[in-house]
Amino acid sequence: MNPEKDFAPLTPNIVRALNDKLYEKRKVAALEIEKFLFEANRAPSSSGHTPSGLACLSHVFPSTPGICMPWAYMTLPLHPEHTKSRWHPGPPLGSRSASKCCLGRAPAHRPVPDGGRGDTGSRAADFAYWFPPPGQILVLESVPDINLLDYLPEILDGLFQILGDNGKEIRKMCEVVLGEFLKEIKKNPSSVKFAEMANILVIHCQTTDDLIQLTAMCWMREFIQLAGRVMLPYSSGILTAVLPCLAYDDRKKSIKEVANVCNQSLMKLVTPEDDEPDEPKPVVQKQAEAKPEDSSAKQEGTASGGPDGSCDSSFGGSIGVFSPASTERAPVTLHLDGIVQVLNCHLSDMAIGMMTRIAVLKWLYHLYIKTPRKMFRHTDSLFPILLQTLSDESDEVILKDLEVLAEIASSPAGQTDDAGPPDGPDLRVGHSELQVPTPGRASLLSTPGAKGLECSPSTPTMNSYFYKFMINLLKRFSSERKLLEVRGAFIIRQLCLLLNAENIFHSMADILLREEDLKFASTMVHTLNTILLTSTELFQLRNQLKDLRTPESRNLFCCLYRSWCHNPVTTVSLCFLTQNYRHAYDLIQKFGDLEVTVDFLTEVDKLVQLIECPIFTYLRLQLLDVKNNPYLIKALYGLLMLLPQSSAFQLLSHRLQCVPNPELLQTEDGLKAAPRSQNADSLSIDYAELLQHFERVQKKHLEVRHQRSGRGDHLDRRVVL
Repeated sequence: MNPEKDFAPLTPNIVRALNDKLYEKRKVAALEIEKFLFEANRAPSSSGHTPSGLACLSHVFPSTPGICMPWAYMTLPLHPEHTKSRWHPGPPLGSRSASKCCLGRAPAHRPVPDGGRGDTGSRAADFAYWFPPPGQILVLESVPDINLLDYLPEILDGLFQILGDNGKEIRKMCEVVLGEFLKEIKKNPSSVKFAEMANILVIHCQTTDDLIQLTAMCWMREFIQLAGRVMLPYSSGILTAVLPCLAYDDRKKSIKEVANVCNQSLMKLVTPEDDEPDEPKPVVQKQAEAKPEDSSAKQEGTASGGPDGSCDSSFGGSIGVFSPASTERAPVTLHLDGIVQVLNCHLSDMAIGMMTRIAVLKWLYHLYIKTPRKMFRHTDSLFPILLQTLSDESDEVILKDLEVLAEIASSPAGQTDDAGPPDGPDLRVGHSELQVPTPGRASLLSTPGAKGLECSPSTPTMNSYFYKFMINLLKRFSSERKLLEVRGAFIIRQLCLLLNAENIFHSMADILLREEDLKFASTMVHTLNTILLTSTELFQLRNQLKDLRTPESRNLFCCLYRSWCHNPVTTVSLCFLTQNYRHAYDLIQKFGDLEVTVDFLTEVDKLVQLIECPIFTYLRLQLLDVKNNPYLIKALYGLLMLLPQSSAFQLLSHRLQCVPNPELLQTEDGLKAAPRSQNADSLSIDYAELLQHFERVQKKHLEVRHQRSGRGDHLDRRVVL
């Protein structure tokens, strides 16, 4: 190497001194270079104008422009419009900072992100004195031999802080500078250090200053779309910044729209390949394929770094940065620990906006679809909060929540006995929410240390979490009666659309059969029966039960019947639905032995109203065939005799008056036909045993009511005494 040629106009002595071991010699060399630059900067050019420091550098150091960047920052003169501002051209000649630049140390004016936890006030003061004015950065960009994108990670944080300055002109010029940088990034995405700037954008996307936040969010959008999977290691930090913005109102509509694009673009980066064993996958160099014309068609505002807005340079002290798991040159692996933790925190925050909660649930659903194997490692930590979200005030939130729970309950990945350890620290909570507190249900669950839960025999197509879900859903209805009253039918109907309706009713019937709170069991059975008889979503299930032609339908009827016995009137309605009219008549005969209460009569009244609904059209038509349906008419007359002289009594009485005289309708074929007492396909059902079961269940209900009444009388006597 020829120092005189390669470093001209530096002398060989200065070059040797810069590499000397002694600090003093290096310092002297640095001062000499700074003095030279200062004089060159002040010397008039051939055109009669004072050249900029960069112009000098491009002539005096044509082969090593990057080495002299620190001096360029500190020796550039102020642009004319900055002379009245508070910005300074740099430290005085011979300052300690200039010496440090030459001595190989980081210059004081180069910002180092601290995650928002440092003294932002003192940092802002440092930038005010040491950072170059935005106008000078524009000059730097105009020099062809210098690629400022190489230095962008070091100055980007400072530019965003300058964007919060009180001076309108400075803010405007800073917007222009950021816009120029963004244009260069779109033109040359393959040479951009996206990973080194991701956390800087995460910090400024969380600031309270609208202009800074919008500008940072626009940059984040471009980074995600240009860098692709390079941004995946920063997903948890990006979501922390983006998700709260989705709940903004119209006053921050621009930020909300850009944040929504960021969220959608980031979600698309997660693919089924991320569910494979934890073997790093190479980064897809998406940025190399990006085309400038594609970038120019994106939302306006990015070209200038963001629109105009009011400024406030304050930063939140709680801003967090999530450390990346890899760099843009390293293979990218999706680590779900941080993402799940962020989603869990946002979903647990009841004060957060509805749109943010919906976005969180969409993320969880997307992750369970794309990476089910890895997501089931986190299901135990997510399950309680997902159940709690069913109490949300928004129907949209509940619908999305049910979609996630349905996916958890039906995914084949949830059937495995051991899903393996989490990606990182164990984020799971205790299993208390997955246990049933009553001893009667203890046999339904495995031990607390077990990972899975045995499937219900009635739900072979569902995984182990399905039965857990049904148990905990009923537990929640039991503890929150208002939820059952207001949203119970809505939740169960939606689940019947998302999952198999037969499995849902079969499993709930299994669980309620072991329910020790008999009053809740009766209420829940009444709710399920109303849904079964009236919901359009259950049309196929009703048709399946109406004829009982298959072993599966008969098995379902017996399962439902045993739980429906908690409520006598619903049991009769189930027999009407399945055309078991003789058994319905036998049940009504037993009503004389039951305690007839106001609630009981109210339910009989509702059953009469249901008989007049379209669902029982076939039953009313069967009244024409008096010869073959005698027990149907007897059962209806039995209900009539139970009712007081009410509107329901009048309604049913008028219906029975329409029953024709069997002698008038008798035909030759009818004389030979035998009366039908039961459905021909249901002869394999042991109705005597079912009737005995009904009597046993009602006897338990009577004992519980008397116990409650006895305790109440005892308390009344104590009060009197």
